[in-house]
Amino acid sequence: MINAAKKSADASDFSTEEKIKALYELQKIESQIDEINRLKGELPFEVQDLEDEVAGLDTRIKNLTQEADEQTRAAKNKREEIEEAKAKIAKYEAQQENVRNNREYESLSKEIEYQNLEIELCEKNIKEFNAEVKARKKQIEEAKAALAERKLDLEAKKAELASIDEETAKDVAELTARSEEVTKKIDNRLLNAYRNIRKNMRNGLAVVMVKRDACGGCFNRIPPQRQLDIRMSKKIIVCEYCGRILVSDLLEEKTKDNQ
Repeated sequence: MINAAKKSADASDFSTEEKIKALYELQKIESQIDEINRLKGELPFEVQDLEDEVAGLDTRIKNLTQEADEQTRAAKNKREEIEEAKAKIAKYEAQQENVRNNREYESLSKEIEYQNLEIELCEKNIKEFNAEVKARKKQIEEAKAALAERKLDLEAKKAELASIDEETAKDVAELTARSEEVTKKIDNRLLNAYRNIRKNMRNGLAVVMVKRDACGGCFNRIPPQRQLDIRMSKKIIVCEYCGRILVSDLLEEKTKDNQ
C-alpha cells in the first residue's frame, strides 16, 4: 500500500500530456516484449502440455502397477484357499473311514463336494487374476514407452525454449527496466485502464495513433474536432468504436525531439 501511494504521488507530478507520452512509450516497449514472446510461438504451451502428459503417464504407470500388485496378491490368496480346501478334503475323507452311519458319510461327502467346488471357483478366479495381471503389465509397458518418448520431446522443447530465452534475456531485461521507469509517470487508475484494454485486444495494442484521420487500431474515421482534442493532449481520449487510447501522430516527432 505504501508503494502504491508513493507511485500515485509521483505520477501526480506529471501533466496529462506527459502521461499520454508515457502511455505511448509503454505501449511501444510492451509491443517489443510481445514480439520477443512471439518468437517463442507455442513453445511455452507445448512444454506445459508435455509436462502435464509426462505427469499423467507417471500416475498411470503407478496406478497400473498398484492394480497388478493387487491382482497378484488376490491370486496368491486364492492359491492359499485351494490348499486349505485340499486339507479339509483330506480330513473329511479320513473321517469317512470311521463314520458310524450313512448320514454322517453323506454329510462328509457334501462337505467334500463343497470344497471341490470352492477349488474350482478359486482356480477360475486365479485365471482371471492372472489375465488381469498380464493385461496390466502390457499396459504398463506401453505407458513406459510413451513416457520415454514424451520425455525426449519435452527435453527437446525445453532446450529450444531455453535457447530463445537465453538469446532474448538481455533485451527483455532492458525493456522491463524501461517499462518500470515509464510507469512511474502514470497513475494507477490510468495504468489499470491501459492494462485492461491491452488484455482485451488480440494484438495487445491499447494505445494507437490517429493516422490518415482514422484510428490506428480499428481504422474507423475520427472526426476533425476530436483529432484536434487528441493533438492538444489535454485529456485521455479513447476510440468510440474499439475503446483504444488515441494519441496524435505528432507524438512520435515530439518523443524524438525530447530524446
